[in-house]
Amino acid sequence: MKRYKKIYILLGVLVVACAVTFAVSKYEEHKELISTSDEIVLELSSDDVQSLSWEYNEESFAFHRDEDGTWRYDEDDAFPVDQDAVGQLLSPFQSFGVSFIIEDVEDFGQYGLDEPACSILLSTDQEEYEILLGDYSAMDSQRYVSIGDGNVYLVLEDPLDTFAVTISDLLNRDDIPVFDTVSQITFSGTETYEITYEEEGGPSYREEDVYFTQLDGETLPLDPDKISSYLQDIRFLDTTDYVTYNATEDDLASCGLDNPELTITVDYTTEDEDGNEVSGTFVLSVSRDPEELAAAQEAAENQTGTTDTADTEEEEITAYARVGNSPIIYQITADDYNALMAASYDDLRHGEVLPAEIEDVSQLDITLDGQTYTITSLTDGESRSYYYQEELIDLTDVQNALTALTADSFTTEAATGKKEISLTVTLDLENTPSVQMEFYQYDGSYCVAVVDGEPVSLVARSSVVDLVEAVNAIVLN
Repeated sequence: MKRYKKIYILLGVLVVACAVTFAVSKYEEHKELISTSDEIVLELSSDDVQSLSWEYNEESFAFHRDEDGTWRYDEDDAFPVDQDAVGQLLSPFQSFGVSFIIEDVEDFGQYGLDEPACSILLSTDQEEYEILLGDYSAMDSQRYVSIGDGNVYLVLEDPLDTFAVTISDLLNRDDIPVFDTVSQITFSGTETYEITYEEEGGPSYREEDVYFTQLDGETLPLDPDKISSYLQDIRFLDTTDYVTYNATEDDLASCGLDNPELTITVDYTTEDEDGNEVSGTFVLSVSRDPEELAAAQEAAENQTGTTDTADTEEEEITAYARVGNSPIIYQITADDYNALMAASYDDLRHGEVLPAEIEDVSQLDITLDGQTYTITSLTDGESRSYYYQEELIDLTDVQNALTALTADSFTTEAATGKKEISLTVTLDLENTPSVQMEFYQYDGSYCVAVVDGEPVSLVARSSVVDLVEAVNAIVLN
């Protein structure tokens, strides 16, 4: 009996060994069918594709071309499809290259192709293609792909890099142009005025001042850097989130865009692809949620001036924007809303108290503690030397203190405090103009800056003290 058991055991071992040998031989045979390749396995012109659909991340999308060749979204014909975005989805298959070929595949599941990460269906007038995206190869992190020919491929470029999108990514958002040259900016709503571009400059002591506005019949310069920054805020407005792509009158009203808080109109010129100058007008409307805005306005009216915890918390802002008469309403960030609403004259004017370049200052007459001191200069056309009582001096600290005098806020409030310092600044410009600057105590933190007899701004008192100390270092030395 024991002998029979041994024979059975030996037979069992033999069967297992044969099975293993067979499996190994099949594995070796299968292994031989894997080969490297630089083959292009699919060449499909984007122009020939008539329909495109795919499933990814438990979502499905489907698009088709209409009679004029325009891509349409199957679920909603009103959806404005970004034609270039669809073209980008199709681009990998124009010349679909692979790095490995696995032929005569028996088990697609081992490559993740039985439950693909993404399945793509393309059709032309003559043929239909199903492309399945499987797992990554553990060896080289390339993706396994099937194109329906019985093989599995490792691909050089992963199609999922382009197909991992949402429907929002395929919305044809409004174009915001590059404002190469702006001839005029017009504000209406919370701000109502115009900014014009004067290439040859205007009434300003600064050569770079090319933007001006009219206020109470006076032409005033604006800070070109602030204008440029404001235009950049428009140019790079974040339009990622949208409320609707088919806005109705009710939609506009619910977003406050039936009567926008602020409408910005930019007249500009830019260059087209052929290098030709093209003129255009861009209109952007901005509004805060009407209920939220009303609540904020009521809170501001009821504010008593005391500061509590609620005052210091960051305010929540829900805001919207619309380009021209576009059917798309965008929800914009609080930062973008605040940047666009900062469009007043005070927001865009120069903040420096000295309305000129420091390099153009040829003489300073400074009154301090009842004494007047005069600093003169000589120039050789390239550099300027400064003198006090005929002695050569280093004016760097005074220059730095003067340029550091910038507005913390603007004011028309008359100066009533003690005068800290006054200066008459003579400029080396045509007709040798001069600017009178005076600084009066306002409170412990600020001084009122008065320029040519008019109160202009509140500046940090510490900056005024720095100027006084810089002057004293010269005249009391």
